[in-house]
Amino acid sequence: MSTPRLTDSAEAYAAWIAPQASLVVLQPTTLCNLDCSYCYLPFRRRRMEMSVETAQAVAASLAEQQLGHVTEVCWHGGEPLAIGPEKLAALMAPFEELRRAGRVRHSLQTNATLIDHAWCDLFLKHDVAIGVSIDGPADLNAERVDWAGRPAFDRIVTGIGRLVERKIRYSLIAVVGAGIDRAVDLLDFLAGLGPTSIGLNIEELEGVNTSRSQPVPARARAFWEAVFAWSADHRDVEIRELDRLAYYLRTIRDGGRASWEAHRYDPLPTVAANGDVVLLSPELAGIRDERYSDFLAGNILDEPLNEILAGAWRLPYVSEFLDGLTACRETCSFFDFCRGAQAGNRYFENGRFDTTETNYCRTSKQELVQALAGIAQLPAASTSTRSTEDEK
Repeated sequence: MSTPRLTDSAEAYAAWIAPQASLVVLQPTTLCNLDCSYCYLPFRRRRMEMSVETAQAVAASLAEQQLGHVTEVCWHGGEPLAIGPEKLAALMAPFEELRRAGRVRHSLQTNATLIDHAWCDLFLKHDVAIGVSIDGPADLNAERVDWAGRPAFDRIVTGIGRLVERKIRYSLIAVVGAGIDRAVDLLDFLAGLGPTSIGLNIEELEGVNTSRSQPVPARARAFWEAVFAWSADHRDVEIRELDRLAYYLRTIRDGGRASWEAHRYDPLPTVAANGDVVLLSPELAGIRDERYSDFLAGNILDEPLNEILAGAWRLPYVSEFLDGLTACRETCSFFDFCRGAQAGNRYFENGRFDTTETNYCRTSKQELVQALAGIAQLPAASTSTRSTEDEK
């Protein structure tokens, strides 16, 4: 990818960042019914709910995107189900014409504890792709508790059972903390629940989760080696991280380098319950930092999304992020696969966006590649055809 050196320009923004959002994250409520010990959300005790007017403004903005462009609208939180099925149905209503036209598709990430048949009816009506957060069997899921400190495990499994009963497909995402030394136990359990795919998020420093110790690269490499070995015996189970690496390798092998390098970052707008918009990382929503004007790119009630994105290159944290991507490309041997450290991880680990390597890079990208190289008994650099790292 040809990127200008001066990344404080609209041209540099256009070279690195896609002009239209393919994923828009909406926060129907800040409230969560759980108090997971590693949670990054600053306002999960408070019930701030999105208005229908805000949802209408987002839908109107997406209607302005070019025909043929499909946008995933991801309902995130907080716990999105904490708003109740009637209110979420009202928030989804403004998108229905776009959904029926194939221009919008819904997804929702949930802890599953509140799923009942009314929720299943809504998921089926709007063809919602469901992601469930669970960290493994009961002992590995022990940090997912409610506000009274009671384990959420049985309620999560019950919610998953209701999805299975209604034949609603779902994916799983596990935060890998204690499970980093028990990959086989973790994967055996998750696969036994019957998901369409499994995502493995090694715990990160982000949001208000800034003081817990983080896994070191050596443990991460051992974890990924165990994941590769498990996957070799369970080829019918899709593991998100392994599939992303495999897709990269296939693309390069099949002559698709030009298309791979032409890839631009999704601006990833996140719309908070009050309509405020932050870019590049949902974890920045609600974080206060005067240096970056609290990361606010605008408010969807005041201006449409296309105008917010058109002026995003002027935001100091966006400009810093572009400088960081340039530095990643010039200094990191994993860049060809990774395409640069994530914006949220840069900020929460290093305090700025124009830095490069993070612990997230090392444990979730670099050690993933190193584990595959070790299994193949090849130097890690051989998995990349140039000395140059993708999104979560």
